[in-house]
Amino acid sequence: SEEYATRETRRIDVALKTAKLMPIKTLEGFDFSFQPSLDRERIAALAQLDFIRRAEVVHFLGPPGTGKSHLATALGVAAVKAGKQVYRATLAELIEALVKAEREGRLADKIRFYARPSLLIVDEIGYLPITQGGANLFFQLVNARYEKGAMILTSNRGFAEWGDVFGDPVVATALLDRLLHHAVVVQIEGASYRLRGHTDLIPEHTRTNAPITPPPPPKRRGRPPKNGAASR
Repeated sequence: SEEYATRETRRIDVALKTAKLMPIKTLEGFDFSFQPSLDRERIAALAQLDFIRRAEVVHFLGPPGTGKSHLATALGVAAVKAGKQVYRATLAELIEALVKAEREGRLADKIRFYARPSLLIVDEIGYLPITQGGANLFFQLVNARYEKGAMILTSNRGFAEWGDVFGDPVVATALLDRLLHHAVVVQIEGASYRLRGHTDLIPEHTRTNAPITPPPPPKRRGRPPKNGAASR
């Protein structure tokens, strides 16, 4: 039993580093009392990991500092401990890697790499501008995982703003068509946990956060056109 425990601890350590889930976050370490808008039982249900088996997409939406990345990482850690293959990256990191792979003629291999894990966590959607062509590349990845592998996405922007986030309303519609089909949307409304001791230094208008609500399910389906086609 000691040998098994040692092997299991080693497996988890290696898997967490490979998945880029360091530093480790856990649900036990999340301060639910600071974010009363969160349904603790709903998060506990997600931690049962049935959404991975069903290849669903979990969206954590909310202002910066409200715990989106913590929750996404904690669910990833739980999945690793359950023996699932997980990979985490920011949207900017994913697109940078896909752009480089396309330039080197390795795009298909790179998409297969990102499509392989049982759970792919895409963090920080909306924080940085998307490079030209990046939206189409991300769509190809999402399309490769659609109904085959689970995802967790975190964003500080509402779905209605994704046309601006990705710089292409047509691609954004095609993305949402797939990412909202089998989805769980968790909206977090509240102040930044990191700035909890400095609220007096934050302008009043930034303390009040408008709720981020999902739009009606998009109607458009199909592969988005190549760059420039939407403007013609």
